[in-house]
Amino acid sequence: MTDDALIHDPQGGLARLLAIMARLRDPERGCPWDIAQDFATIAPYTIEEAYEVADAIARGDWDELRGELGDLLLQAVFHAQIARDRGLFDIEDVANAISDKMVARHPHVFGAQSRDKSAEQQTRDWEAVKAAERAQGGLRGTLEGVALGLPALLRAVKLQKRAARVGFDWPDASHVLPKIREEIEELQEAADLADPDRIEEEFGDLLFVMANLARHMRLCPEAALRRANAKFTRRFEWIEARLAETGRRPEDSDLEEMDALWNAAKAEERR
Repeated sequence: MTDDALIHDPQGGLARLLAIMARLRDPERGCPWDIAQDFATIAPYTIEEAYEVADAIARGDWDELRGELGDLLLQAVFHAQIARDRGLFDIEDVANAISDKMVARHPHVFGAQSRDKSAEQQTRDWEAVKAAERAQGGLRGTLEGVALGLPALLRAVKLQKRAARVGFDWPDASHVLPKIREEIEELQEAADLADPDRIEEEFGDLLFVMANLARHMRLCPEAALRRANAKFTRRFEWIEARLAETGRRPEDSDLEEMDALWNAAKAEERR
């Protein structure tokens, strides 16, 4: 099948997508915008698409998830095509690399190890394999290799997990709670001094400890915050709807009324 035929084949699958991306990046026949992109300019779109996948899952919208996974797949294909254009690697190398990694990290499935282990034991084994891989790659420091580009809360959890592997961790959540109270007091002291730099620092410390509490409680702080965002959005839209029934908008109301409507929204949800 010619490239043109494949590009227009509705059943062409992954090969079709690869052909489309190659055409988009073709210096003579491609799209000027796609040709102009590089790893750095595409990276923000990659992050955005990953969040949109998570959003579709959170809403249970499986039709949309199919589309969002396609958008995310396009990002991987785009990066791989840029790499191929530069003679670095291609999508086959990407697929082989992740395949090698998955086989190496699952010796109980693809090797001689016993599958008779708990999910918790497998997690510990997984982390041990990753630590060995980092050492082989020249990463010696405990915290080396935790990506700077991760969302801050997620990176905080990953840093804490790394430190926990070498024993730098509280035994359980009950030891984290007093630290949260301590950080709140320090934030209040900074606020009383009206020192913007210290306020930011202490606020960051509080968020970092809250991420640690989430880890000990086996929660994902990013997911918890997304859930809180969704709840706030849902309740505020309820407030707007009730005000609209009287021909008003939030700016036509006041805090006292909107707070009462907020409580009514909470009560409505609990019915």
